[in-house]
Amino acid sequence: MTPARAGILLAAPALCVIAVFFFIPVAIALALSVTDFDIYALADIANLRFVGLRNYIDLLSTPLFWQALGNTLYFASVGVPLSIGASLGAALLLNSRLAWARGFFRTALFAPVVTTLVAVAIIWRYLLHTRYGLINYGLSRLGFAPVDWLGDPHIAMPAIILFTVWKSFGYNMVIFLAALQGIPETLNEAASLDGAGAWARFRHVTLPMLGPTLLLVSILTIAGFFQLFAEPYVMTQGGPAQSTVSVLYFMYEMGFKWWNLGTASAVAFVLFLMMFAVTLVQMAVARKVAPP
Repeated sequence: MTPARAGILLAAPALCVIAVFFFIPVAIALALSVTDFDIYALADIANLRFVGLRNYIDLLSTPLFWQALGNTLYFASVGVPLSIGASLGAALLLNSRLAWARGFFRTALFAPVVTTLVAVAIIWRYLLHTRYGLINYGLSRLGFAPVDWLGDPHIAMPAIILFTVWKSFGYNMVIFLAALQGIPETLNEAASLDGAGAWARFRHVTLPMLGPTLLLVSILTIAGFFQLFAEPYVMTQGGPAQSTVSVLYFMYEMGFKWWNLGTASAVAFVLFLMMFAVTLVQMAVARKVAPP
């Protein structure tokens, strides 16, 4: 048996699993996105009709879709820099020579990542409660008026962003910490001997060496933030005044509340195209700013 054939045979089980649980469902969803598949077609497949791109065109005239898209872009544009900044800052602190109990703090900061999202979202919903929440209790002890964290359309999304950053930044922190530990110490020592201060060493040594890691982390973080669903579903149910409806939450309601599965499939592929376009832009920018 040739090495090529042996490699194909070894990879075949994994490829079959990927095909069954990924490629085939994606192909079916793409086919559904060009039909009017709804609860009537679910009851009788004979009611299914091919509509072409009508589902995609109808989305352009749906105000709630545009609001959901705007909410998702706002969530990602604010949350991604905060998440990356918090994770990089925590990694720099843990990698510092002055850090102590590194194992404890690394575990404590990473713990929210492995906790159940729905469980911690419920806990945060009670922490942010207007009358009985611990956060408003602390503010009242300091003399501040209570804040309607999840009931004010202008504050609900920032509150969800704060929760999501806390929940997810530990994952990127571990990646950054591994990258920082892979930077040769001789580079910082040479820069220090040349008179470079801490900021200069970070700007001209650490950041360039973290370039590939920053690209990876930014792609993963943006992909995660674009998939906002569980947080508004548990904490606000899309309110108040639809201010926390995301694209995925809109897709969920179209598919499993109103049973417009064809439209929901179209929303999924619009979101995929958005994420794909953003990833291409990130990679193009990374190639331009990367050192020769």
